[in-house]
Amino acid sequence: MTAAQVEDLVADGELTWVDVCRLDDLAPERGAAALVGAEQVALVRLLDDRVLAVQQLDPFCGAYVMSRGIVGTRTVDGADVPTVASPMYKQVFDLTTGRCLDAVGKEPVDLRTWPVRVVAGSVQVGVAAGSVAVGGAG
Repeated sequence: MTAAQVEDLVADGELTWVDVCRLDDLAPERGAAALVGAEQVALVRLLDDRVLAVQQLDPFCGAYVMSRGIVGTRTVDGADVPTVASPMYKQVFDLTTGRCLDAVGKEPVDLRTWPVRVVAGSVQVGVAAGSVAVGGAG
């Protein structure tokens, strides 16, 4: 989901915020897996307490491992962006957009992203209205 698609959903009232875990449940600069509806999501808490969400499925190896990736930063277009490197083949992705920044010699494939907010210490993931959401971080 792109930022523009999220803005459209919010504007149309079509985004539902689902409680996934407490912010304190997430270690800074580490990932955690969560089940949001039928989707496995990798949550990453940054040092500034922002939480970002990308798909847990690594598109290059087919395993659900992105929450175990290496969190870092890259300079993209003159700005530092938070990244995650796949623990399998080390492809690097922008955590804010899901864009593949380094495909390690393969054709780039982007990750799906979800909007995330923290309200009163609770991490919430935005999903399309009407979606069934269950699960938690782990």
